Amino acid sequence: MERWRLRSLLALVASAIYLYGFPSTTIAYEILVLFHLAVGILLTALLLPFLFRLPRVDTLLARVGWVFLAAGAVLGIILIFIGTLSRLKPWLYTHIALCVIGSLFVATAWLAAHGWFGTTATQRVLRFAGLVLATAAISAGAWWSREVRRRNANRIVNPQMPAASMDGEGDGPQGKFFPSSAQTKHNGYIPAKYFMQSDACQRCHEDIYKQWYGSAHHFSSFNNQWYRKSIEYMQGVAGVQASKWCAGCHDPALLFSGLFDKPIKEIVDRPEAKAGLSCLMCHSIVQVKSTMGQGDFVLEYPKLHELAASENPVVRTLHDFLVRVNPEPHRRTFLKPFMRTQTAEFCASCHKVHLDVPVNHYRWVRGFNEYDNWQASGVSGQGARSFYYPANSMMCADCHMPQVRSNDFGNIDGFVHSHRFPGANTAVPTANQDQTQLELSQKFLQDKQLSVDIFAISPAGNEVSMPAGAKMGRPELSTSFAVGEEADTSLPSGPAGEARPVTAPLGRVAATVRRGDDVRVDVVVRTRKVGHFFPGGTIDAFDVWLELQAVDEKGQTLFWSGKVEDDGKGPVEKGAHFYRSLLIDAHGNPINKRNAWANRAAVYVHLIPPGAADTAHYRLHIPENAGDKITLHAKLNYRKFMWWNTQFAFAGTHDSNQPPGAVTPDYDDRKWLFKSVDPKTISGELKAVPNLPIITVAEDRKTLDVVARSAATPQPKVTLAKEDWSRWNDYGIGLFLQGDLKGAAAAFQKAADIDSQNPDGWVNIGRALVQEGDTAGARIVLAKALALTPGLARANFFYARILKEEGNYDEAISRLRDVLAQYPRDRVVRNEVGRILFLQKKYAAAVAEFNQTLAIDPEDLQAHYHLMLCFSGLGDVARANEHKERYLRFKADESSQAITGPYRQAHPEDNNERQQIHEHVSVALNAPAKTGKRAATPPATAANQPGGSP
Repeated sequence: MERWRLRSLLALVASAIYLYGFPSTTIAYEILVLFHLAVGILLTALLLPFLFRLPRVDTLLARVGWVFLAAGAVLGIILIFIGTLSRLKPWLYTHIALCVIGSLFVATAWLAAHGWFGTTATQRVLRFAGLVLATAAISAGAWWSREVRRRNANRIVNPQMPAASMDGEGDGPQGKFFPSSAQTKHNGYIPAKYFMQSDACQRCHEDIYKQWYGSAHHFSSFNNQWYRKSIEYMQGVAGVQASKWCAGCHDPALLFSGLFDKPIKEIVDRPEAKAGLSCLMCHSIVQVKSTMGQGDFVLEYPKLHELAASENPVVRTLHDFLVRVNPEPHRRTFLKPFMRTQTAEFCASCHKVHLDVPVNHYRWVRGFNEYDNWQASGVSGQGARSFYYPANSMMCADCHMPQVRSNDFGNIDGFVHSHRFPGANTAVPTANQDQTQLELSQKFLQDKQLSVDIFAISPAGNEVSMPAGAKMGRPELSTSFAVGEEADTSLPSGPAGEARPVTAPLGRVAATVRRGDDVRVDVVVRTRKVGHFFPGGTIDAFDVWLELQAVDEKGQTLFWSGKVEDDGKGPVEKGAHFYRSLLIDAHGNPINKRNAWANRAAVYVHLIPPGAADTAHYRLHIPENAGDKITLHAKLNYRKFMWWNTQFAFAGTHDSNQPPGAVTPDYDDRKWLFKSVDPKTISGELKAVPNLPIITVAEDRKTLDVVARSAATPQPKVTLAKEDWSRWNDYGIGLFLQGDLKGAAAAFQKAADIDSQNPDGWVNIGRALVQEGDTAGARIVLAKALALTPGLARANFFYARILKEEGNYDEAISRLRDVLAQYPRDRVVRNEVGRILFLQKKYAAAVAEFNQTLAIDPEDLQAHYHLMLCFSGLGDVARANEHKERYLRFKADESSQAITGPYRQAHPEDNNERQQIHEHVSVALNAPAKTGKRAATPPATAANQPGGSP
């Protein structure tokens, strides 16, 4: 009997080491799990009667060891029934600890009885210590294999050199899924049913399944009418192959099974077309190859999933039992370490895109990009130059997968990450008539993500679009999205006008206006809890705008910018202050059908960076019949999608009376009509054109006193209160980002006057002065900031800029190195160091710095440009040409802006919005509208111009 006990123990120890150190989803591993359980039960049965005789047999050490093993065995039996889920892991490790200690003592007693420990006390102590060390080494090795080796093998690391063309991405032109960059591990197809079996996950993850079911991820495919229409249109114009560019992140059941080779109209009613992004899409990603997005991931089809989804109840029950008793192989298959530790990089695989020749028949163009501006900002904790920093750095899941209470098997301390993925999509739940998801999206949008502040008024003069002498830098990257702190080429430079005499901050000072005068109203919109540009996503398709109304105490509406036609159901008036990307095709038609492949030029891209602000300007005329009080009401409004796009998606059809050649992949000159809806062509619960909700994200009200025309001209009034520090700072940020450097410096000075001990006021004055070229003035204020906080990274960065301009390269690099010690992943700082090293002709050292930049972003334009120059300086022509090729690939097509000329002439409101500094005026108000009820306007009709109305 003793022999069987020892043999059972040896088998358990050997199997336990393997099971703990090398988990895998294989039949052999699961058989070993069952073997371990069976032998454990056998040993427990053998131990129980032995325990009654234990005091009369063996040595004290052996008896202690068998007691530990018995305790561990009993706990093991209990774990067979209750499982070893995350919340029960302490019991699993208690079981392991008891068994390790017991095994050590039993092994020691057995070896001592057989003379392995020697005869002297010294020998016994040393050999016992050796056995303990061996046990510890085996345990540590198993832990290292289980945890560290896996973590190191599952990291997202960028390549040093991106592909020279889209043909080098994914599997290339001969690949099954091209031009998506997505790949499968076995280079083959994956059965469509695999992506349609999320209900199998529901058995253990009921709450998560229900959350996902209403999410935008679930409705990413042809169960989403907006997406359905865009792909039907794309395939009709650009072909089926090009539309695979979308399918890599939207249609896994179709793309990875090969069904997407057929036109979608042939298969749109199949269940595979409505699977969306299922659980098994995201959780089957085993590698993310870069942060360049575009579906740059690798999927693996785990064969054992067929056990989970089996219709055989015995097989299904056995699978569920094995998962509960040892969930580690399941976790390793479906929850890779990078999903938790590199969440943003993981999400970037789909939430960052680019187009190129196989898709747009044109060139490389950046599409939407949620990753880079987050990574370079203060929100990520990786950007050194931000205006604001949250208390703790944040990743995507912190906002879009918040923890919610759940009893799911995977819960940790009673919480799981929400798989409703709360965000700004109010359209899909409206079409699905899903009130729960809609309310979640609305709550998310209104959860103090942004703020609106009617901050100042000033006399309105003869405004120009920009201050005289200012030169606005334009993003050199070819992009349809905004460029923020990940680049330094979009900032204003040069002398910039004069500061305005303002009355501010409103609400703190009593502001007075005079009948017959025009005043400028400044409204500040600040991103507070947004970790990327606002708005994010496909920004050419949303209605996001700032609305301002002025109403007197008599109920007369005196001013209205941002009015919505058709009593709030139609398009937004064209002169509103929009936050969006306005793109046009090769013939100057607006990109409003989600036809991003036809984009040839950006008329404007107007977004707010994370931790920053925008200052909008309105020209308000005070009429003679105005009352004695005027209430200003500003609202930041959000509607997904824009009115025109929704009409197109549900009821759009082109006018059949079109000349030949009216549409190509480069342009669409056709006229579009909005006819009655055919329910058979509509996805979703609602079989009619939805009236999408307009969500007020943030709002503010301020009151102005009105005096007679004969009264003296109201004088500017300014009050400085400690509570208004951030209001002045936000105002300055908005002015700074639009190139009003003098106005920004004046606003920042007010912040510094309020709190001279806050270094950020001085730093921000320094920003403005450095951009203006006033290095002497900038040196003074930055020195004040550094006297308060010597190690402040953003102050040292701008001070290094001054040193560089003065030719003091070594000290500039020294300060930049201090910045990098705190923020090693700030690509602009890296490029700045590399640029100075290049100027010093230290080409090899400069190459090292720029390579660090490419490790952060392989598509960084400035890094490729300077690497081209550095390798030329080193005489390495081949490598210089490699980087030249990438530089030319990513660089903007400057000549494309010529297309915008005729469009801007025909659309003066859009031309006004394009200007960095501009004013908005009221819509025509023929008859004063009473407050609370908008003046009716004629119903919106079909667009009669080519491409429709933007």
